[in-house]
Amino acid sequence: MIIGLVVHYFVWNVEILPTTPARVLGFTVFVASGLLAHFAHRAMDRVGTNVFPTQPTLAIATDGPYRFTRNPLYIAAIGVYIGTTLWVDSVVMLLLFLPMVVILHWGIVLREEEYLTAKFPEAYGAYRAKVRRWI
Repeated sequence: MIIGLVVHYFVWNVEILPTTPARVLGFTVFVASGLLAHFAHRAMDRVGTNVFPTQPTLAIATDGPYRFTRNPLYIAAIGVYIGTTLWVDSVVMLLLFLPMVVILHWGIVLREEEYLTAKFPEAYGAYRAKVRRWI
């Protein structure tokens, strides 16, 4: 996102939409993503597990937004990126969206799923069978 912002403001400033619709849409997506992250964080707190992926998982959250997706915090992060992209109104950031999602999926989510499968084979297997990875 930072690379996209720097390129947008200093190298190639191309807009996606007219300013007002882009800002309204961007703000809406950003706020909705923040709410999703808040409720996902609360669900993790309720089961007593760590939120940050660099810390060990102590339990699997399955309520709140985790009833609908196994990755609400990553979806919220994607939403923050899209909201920021729209607010800034940046084609460059839009072009960098796909590589960011590819890195998130293959570099983080799939590795995290392997970790959870190894740590909680039965519980995570049952959860995976009921709830989609994304949406």
